[in-house]
Amino acid sequence: MLSLIRRRNFYIMLGMDCLLSCAAFFLAFFFRFEFSVPDLQWRLFTQTLPVLVPLETVCFLACGMYRGMWRYTSLRDLYHVLNGVVVSSLLLTVWVAFSYQMGGYARSVFIIDGLLTLLFLGGIRLLVRVYFVKRGSIGSRFFDHFPAGAFGKKRLIIAGAGNFGEKVLREIRENPRMFYQVVGFVDDDPYKRGLTIHGVPVLGPISDLGNLLAEKNIEELLIAMSSVKGEVVRRIVEFCKDSGVSYKTLPSIGELIDGRVSIKTLRDVRYEDLLGREPVDLDLGAILDYLKDQTIVISGAGGSIGSEICRQLIRFNPGRLVLVDAAESNLYNIQMELKHQVGYLDYAAILGNVQDRLLIDRVFERYRPDVVIHAAAYKHVPMLERNPWEAVSNNIVGSKTLMDAAVAARVKKFIMISTDKAVRPTNVMGASKRVCEMMLHLHRGSPTRFMAVRFGNVVGSSGSVVPLFREQIARGGPVTVTHPEVTRFFMTIPEACQLVLQAGALGHGGEIFLLDMGVPLRILDIARDLIRLSGKEPEKDIRISFIGLRQGEKLYEELITQEEGIVKTTHDKIMVLYSDYSARFDETFDFAGYMRMQIENLVRAAEAKDGRAIRTQLKECVPEYTADDGECVI
Repeated sequence: MLSLIRRRNFYIMLGMDCLLSCAAFFLAFFFRFEFSVPDLQWRLFTQTLPVLVPLETVCFLACGMYRGMWRYTSLRDLYHVLNGVVVSSLLLTVWVAFSYQMGGYARSVFIIDGLLTLLFLGGIRLLVRVYFVKRGSIGSRFFDHFPAGAFGKKRLIIAGAGNFGEKVLREIRENPRMFYQVVGFVDDDPYKRGLTIHGVPVLGPISDLGNLLAEKNIEELLIAMSSVKGEVVRRIVEFCKDSGVSYKTLPSIGELIDGRVSIKTLRDVRYEDLLGREPVDLDLGAILDYLKDQTIVISGAGGSIGSEICRQLIRFNPGRLVLVDAAESNLYNIQMELKHQVGYLDYAAILGNVQDRLLIDRVFERYRPDVVIHAAAYKHVPMLERNPWEAVSNNIVGSKTLMDAAVAARVKKFIMISTDKAVRPTNVMGASKRVCEMMLHLHRGSPTRFMAVRFGNVVGSSGSVVPLFREQIARGGPVTVTHPEVTRFFMTIPEACQLVLQAGALGHGGEIFLLDMGVPLRILDIARDLIRLSGKEPEKDIRISFIGLRQGEKLYEELITQEEGIVKTTHDKIMVLYSDYSARFDETFDFAGYMRMQIENLVRAAEAKDGRAIRTQLKECVPEYTADDGECVI
């Protein structure tokens, strides 16, 4: 209330409503008695008017009619007006009934007064809204009669005649700083064709886009679809490329949910849009149950996956985040982001290696974590093929160090990020991650619930092919592809991290969760799409060069082996594999002792920098591993 009475406009609005209310009350008598009001009724009018004004003022204030700005009048504001008018009319009727026992009063006066008051008060608000909308878009239809580019307005088509498209049209109309002239919409919904949205027509389906871009002299296209398949975006982009029309898109659902951008933000089309991944449906309650107010250790917290996990975790109100990373700059960047961009201060930044047993023990002893999310790993296949001892040290020893510390500290849940390259591995990196999955069974019976989440390539992550292709395109090419038929599974970083947190809520211990990666994509197609997104043509402007499979690589990746059984979970994008690695041995066999011996042998070979011995030992531990006896760097 104090904020209202300090506003000058409040008194103008209140005064206008009072005048209109008095006018409505007067006209109610005037209309009721057919423009000839008897003397008795004039006396009743003049006696009631001094009560009417303060009564309606109080009711209008109580119903919140002045909290909104008239220039932004919405249905909610009109609902407040309806409440205020109904309440005040009822109270006025009650007052007259008690004061005059309705003697001489025409009952219909109250009905007419209520209707006129609602019409006047709602109408004045709508007129103000219309005035400001028209002022912002006064030239919108005027510009339609001029050539493209006249008056600095870009002629625009919006792809998507749904809620997103309607919102962006209104923003363009109402925002004088947006120099766009919306010519029409395209949409594949046959029921929308021929209709208009705020006077702008739906011109036809996306298949007609090529002709429409030329006929309407379109200079830019905006993709405004809340959920659309990647192939549809690809078609739209191809039409725009063929016509020489620039294109942008609204932010994705994930970006809106995370609060990183607003719905008014336009950006260039990115490769993630062409993937067309459906928004992730999370069981927020289950995730909140195991993360809220908990101390969480994130290893590799500064990496592309680890940092996104940190961003996702903030939504669930953790008690404290313990950020562990060996890269100083990465750790500093996520620390500054949490502090200055998010405003989250309950964190501890630990600079060090996960295989440093003394450091990890002290971290767990001091912070007593409830949950560990292990994202730290070396994952560059060719690099680890030539430096296999680092795969043992960082991936295997680092994971074991964290697992042992988690058991000692009685951590509730331990979630490890794994990879599809652990399936029938053909490289050291994949074999090392397979050993890490096997180590989940070392601590069966402990209070800590160990689980792994296995997924494929993540678009935009460190080492992903997409950033490499972008750099090559920026240099003018060539874009290097290993093989014309090589395929990989892809998903976006936010989607992968959200599903990791969801899998953590589903796990009871010993599971390997498998994320729905969709269908594998040809790397050659990705290269061509990225070249087109940059405004160039494959082979014509940017050459594609085939360089052959690199050391340790294979044509396609798999997500499961033949002996692994898939079981569906309650989440449609997460499946679970129950792989008991000890099942291949006799019941009396000491699997834990065997694994520790294997790890000790691997560590000795790694300390000796003996690449051949490391591969031999990995083969013994992971029989399906097909080693590549390539040369090491030393």
